[in-house]
Amino acid sequence: MEDKDLLIEWAKRLQSLAQAGLTYGKDDFDLDRYQEIRDISAEMMAYKSDLPLQKVKDLFCNEIGYQTPKLGTRAAIFKDNKILLVQENDGSWSLPGGWCEVNMSVKENCIKEAKEESGLDIEVERVIGIYDQNKHSEAIYPYNVVHVFFLCKP
Repeated sequence: MEDKDLLIEWAKRLQSLAQAGLTYGKDDFDLDRYQEIRDISAEMMAYKSDLPLQKVKDLFCNEIGYQTPKLGTRAAIFKDNKILLVQENDGSWSLPGGWCEVNMSVKENCIKEAKEESGLDIEVERVIGIYDQNKHSEAIYPYNVVHVFFLCKP
């Protein structure tokens, strides 16, 4: 692993530990130490990303509670040996999908996201894959991300 990646991974681990400590810690002195660890992790991310420290804190240190992976869904929609792709805001192309809503199952979320992004009503057939972005992608994201892929039909 490159030094850059290693430093980012350390910052992510420190932020996660600090977040848990801030959530479950009881002693005021310990809470101060956990906050300092969280601040150091933000400084590390700001250093590596060249973003202003406050922006990093707003994005990277904005949650409370025990940190868990972010969950998203993607719909692989096939028709006539073609697969549907949607254009993202950055101009790239992807399967329709997005972050899971707290009040929906992953299947319900997949159906909702496909409708929002493509206008199609779909039927989910089955799960075809679970993708851990941090294990299989070069993209750097401050949290662990897991996507559930569904085989779907219009």
